[in-house]
Amino acid sequence: MKQDLIPQLYAITSQVSHLALWLTILVVVFAPLERLFAAHPKNHWRRQIGNDLVYYFLNNLVPAILLSYPMGMLAWSVQRAIPPEFLSMIAGLPFWARTLLGLVAGETGYYWGHRLSHVIPFLWRFHSIHHSAEQMDFLVHTRAHPIDMVFGRFCGLIPIFMLGLAEPGLPGSIIPALIAVIGVVWGFFIHANLKWRFGPLEWLISTPAFHHWHHSMTPINRNYASTLPWLDWIFGTLYLPKAELPHSYGIKAKVPDSLLDQLAYPFEPQSQPTVSTAVTSEVIALQEGGLQRDLSEKPAIS
Repeated sequence: MKQDLIPQLYAITSQVSHLALWLTILVVVFAPLERLFAAHPKNHWRRQIGNDLVYYFLNNLVPAILLSYPMGMLAWSVQRAIPPEFLSMIAGLPFWARTLLGLVAGETGYYWGHRLSHVIPFLWRFHSIHHSAEQMDFLVHTRAHPIDMVFGRFCGLIPIFMLGLAEPGLPGSIIPALIAVIGVVWGFFIHANLKWRFGPLEWLISTPAFHHWHHSMTPINRNYASTLPWLDWIFGTLYLPKAELPHSYGIKAKVPDSLLDQLAYPFEPQSQPTVSTAVTSEVIALQEGGLQRDLSEKPAIS
């Protein structure tokens, strides 16, 4: 029994060491940038920083374990449900085309999973942990309940698997891992406390300003995409003023301070309504030179 545990402990220790190295690299890159180009003045040793450091390690270890069975079932279902001719056609595309297709498909799946996390009260209970951050920096990217993290990733993987882009042994089966790396790196960037803007390219690729509006205290759901803002434009949820950033972040509901209480929070009877403000109007208005949603809304309450 002890002999079986030793390789497992070694593997976990090795993973933690690699994560610590990557965290060091992230700090070296983002800490100076967030000081030189800060969107909002802040102390790096902010409230909840300890929790967010634990979330960084937790959410880089646990979701992969929790996803293993659902991904296996998804692969099994695809092999039986999708015509082989279709999968062969996709496999015959050039690598760059399959990568681009996988990026758009995965981002579309993530968009709708993310949007559901704001509309369905049960899912919002988990997702609200991520939105309870009151200050933005790169580390907020991994501040999330592990189940919320698993749900978002799984939604992104569904269309990738359905297109046969994750089929073992096929050329380009590395595409899901490549897309995951892009998503993780860009996720740290768009959560960072940076005032960088991309000008006319902001409709094409996400920026901190784009995602910061998603975390705004203002109770309107918008900007669900992770890397491709034009999906929000297509589905009518884009909000991106050209010369303004949110003044405050977080949610109105009270989320516990301690890490263990936060992990238990979604499962507890809610002493107060768990609210995700669901936008009902599909009106798009041009305001302040940026594309914004109409502000009419109604709350979805569990």
